[in-house]
Amino acid sequence: MVGGGLEYSAPFQRAIELIGKRWTGAVVKALIPGPARFNQLLAGIPGISDRVLTERLRELESEAIVERLVDPGPPVRVSYRLTSRGHALEPVLAAVSDWAGSWLEAPTAAVG
Repeated sequence: MVGGGLEYSAPFQRAIELIGKRWTGAVVKALIPGPARFNQLLAGIPGISDRVLTERLRELESEAIVERLVDPGPPVRVSYRLTSRGHALEPVLAAVSDWAGSWLEAPTAAVG
């Protein structure tokens, strides 16, 4: 509890800021079915730039939500997969998806 009788949780705030960061949810959701290579993620998440995808993957790796897998090849291949900590977010993302489907309208296509 904090002043005014409101309930505050620092871990909750940190979690919301982490998964609520732009593109983070899309990256995690894209990795739920299994490992993916960088270009697969880039192609599968419309609108994300390679710079932002790189940043999000690094952030998620530093939080132990995603792990980077290197196949020495040749050729060298790098892919990303969710850790058990990352897979634990599946029900959270499913709940957000359900809520969005019920309460948010799909964006309308621009006419022009």
